[in-house]
Amino acid sequence: MSRWLRAVVAAAALLAGLLPLFARAQVNGDPPWGRPDAIVDLRTPAGVELLQGAWRYHDARLVQVTGRAPGKDLRPSGGPVSTFDIDPRPDADASRWPVVAPPALEDRRGNGKVSFGWYRLDFTLPAAVGPVATSGATVVFEVVVDDYAEVWVDGALRATLGQSGGGVVRGFNAPNRVVLSQDARPGQRFSVGVFAFNGPLSAAPNNFLWIRSATLDVYRRPSPSRLPAAELLVQRLDPELDAILPPGTPLEQLATGFGFTEGPVWHPDGYLLFSDPNENTLYRWTPDGQVSVYRTKSGYMGVDISEYKQPGSNGLTLDAQGRLTINQHGERRVIRIEPTGQVTVLADRYQGKRLNSPNDLVYRSDGTLYFTDPPFGLPRVFDDPRKELPFSGVFKVKDGVLTLLATDLTGPNGIAFSPDERFLYVTNWDEKKKVVMRYPVLADGTLGPGTVFFDMTSAPGEEALDGMKVDRAGHLFVSGPGGVWVLSPAGKLLGIFRGPELAANMAWGGPDGQTLYLTARTGLYRLRLGVPGIRPAPVAVR
Repeated sequence: MSRWLRAVVAAAALLAGLLPLFARAQVNGDPPWGRPDAIVDLRTPAGVELLQGAWRYHDARLVQVTGRAPGKDLRPSGGPVSTFDIDPRPDADASRWPVVAPPALEDRRGNGKVSFGWYRLDFTLPAAVGPVATSGATVVFEVVVDDYAEVWVDGALRATLGQSGGGVVRGFNAPNRVVLSQDARPGQRFSVGVFAFNGPLSAAPNNFLWIRSATLDVYRRPSPSRLPAAELLVQRLDPELDAILPPGTPLEQLATGFGFTEGPVWHPDGYLLFSDPNENTLYRWTPDGQVSVYRTKSGYMGVDISEYKQPGSNGLTLDAQGRLTINQHGERRVIRIEPTGQVTVLADRYQGKRLNSPNDLVYRSDGTLYFTDPPFGLPRVFDDPRKELPFSGVFKVKDGVLTLLATDLTGPNGIAFSPDERFLYVTNWDEKKKVVMRYPVLADGTLGPGTVFFDMTSAPGEEALDGMKVDRAGHLFVSGPGGVWVLSPAGKLLGIFRGPELAANMAWGGPDGQTLYLTARTGLYRLRLGVPGIRPAPVAVR
């Protein structure tokens, strides 16, 4: 085992030096689609005829309606106010709208200045597009509108906070790409509504509305956004690992080119959020391969930010209401983002002294938040003059009260509950004490004396213990020296696995929670495992 680990650590050091030279950051909303296997030009009669479709158009206008002013809850719960809406609405019956011949999509429409219009395309997916069968294919609708566009599919606008492109406005004459299906079936019906408008709105132009291009791109492979498969090294020490990580499981590289990826969490609306504390940015990855900035200045906005190595957000999680909770290194606090967008500070001081730099966090089922607070986010770490607490702590927040639970670790880092919540596990980032601690959880939510659950101190390399997650069967997945260590509920090492980069943290995701997403230095990866994991916010957020 020692010889294998030494080789892995050496390879990691080499890769860490080489990867920045070749990494290509995919953070602008443009996944590496590559060339489609077939293209349907929707501005031609032949293209629209192939889909048994028809274009229609209707001018849209602002209409005066009665709305509600913001109330004390910052929602539209106040008194009635006069405001505006769009007419017709995107779900309007378009059957009587004038049909537009495909070549006429380039005709200028609207009245110039601030004007709006709806293009509607209803079509049926054929069995094949040229030589390419559509069954199981990925189908993408792309449109370029002069000047701006929003794309509705089957009456829905696929929009999330911070999104740029896809269904929402991408930019001036920029392509909007919307994945219609990643597992297409012949005969599927789609209704695509393109809301077009002139812009910039604050500098109303003299031009008019028209479609520069519109295509249906078909890819034989189901996921054109994936990067090449990455090598997965697995050391199997116990047959039990085969049911957890089946032999031959591929490691997928999803995105690369980041500063240092950390703190992932799967959102029940179907995307992954993760931090880059080095770049002070919180990103979102969606299954169609797009990576976009979810929150800028995610952890710090101080004038002295140049002194910090990791000023940004680190650990992320969701509460039972689906509210995002963030550990902010630079601001040295734990915050929650409310549905209104407001920031609620959950913890920033203990007994009047500022926290160090909250690292990782987890909610208990009763709503209590537990988090670790080492000083790793401070510029000079333990020796930083800004450090106010004389210890690194494990804390809990319940009903607005911050309670110190443990101070026996120099670098408490990853944190997770056992499936029955009888125990709290905490990893230690300390080269001299690479341990996973286990604390009994008492009736009032405090912790009993901790014991060493697993000791990795003898493992070679400078890497200590980082993030950690637990599956529903109680297995621990721990970011440790040389890779991710898989431990049984009884504390037995079942095996170690790693890809080309050492994972800092992990999150369970996908529809069934059986996919493990890994944030690993400059990249984002995933593994399809044989067991589902424990993840927050089990219900969808709307």
